[in-house]
Amino acid sequence: MTLARVADGSVPPADASPSRRDLHSMPSVSQQTPFEAEVAALIAQAVNLPSPPAEIDPVAPLFGAGLGLDSIDLLEIALAVTQRYGCELRSDDPDNARIFASLRNLAAHIAEQRRS
Repeated sequence: MTLARVADGSVPPADASPSRRDLHSMPSVSQQTPFEAEVAALIAQAVNLPSPPAEIDPVAPLFGAGLGLDSIDLLEIALAVTQRYGCELRSDDPDNARIFASLRNLAAHIAEQRRS
């Protein structure tokens, strides 16, 4: 019998698998959570995206091949986030590549900053 292993190589307990209800309530990889949808709307407004915010894939890159945003767009988004949520996004933050990698990363960073 083969046991499933989690990312760290350990074997999860027998009762660790999500219930059927949990699987249906968790967002799929490309489905926006409510907060991601809110941040997507903010991004769309800040940079005047031609497509609806709901079409932003939360795991797709925001810059380059993804939405095609550039460094000026990053500044517009950072300003809008600061104004709306009160968390400052600094241009010299070494984590910017991770923070702005996707809608999901940006929304998670904002949520984390709002909690602290």
